[in-house]
Amino acid sequence: MPIVVRIDVELAKRKMSVGEFAERVGLTPANVAVLKNGRAKAVRFSTLEAMCRVLECQPGDLLEWVED
Repeated sequence: MPIVVRIDVELAKRKMSVGEFAERVGLTPANVAVLKNGRAKAVRFSTLEAMCRVLECQPGDLLEWVED
């Protein structure tokens, strides 16, 4: 998949756990794992907005396109 989700990088920068992030965003830890592991097929804009709000970042900090 050419879109890579970089949640783990942003969480590490902020020393935030997956559990805390999931709770603050309104996701289950399992769904955060699906995003982190690149198994998600789509992300709702409302979820992306919540992730950016919690991490105080831009969507481009969380999503990266890489060539196959």
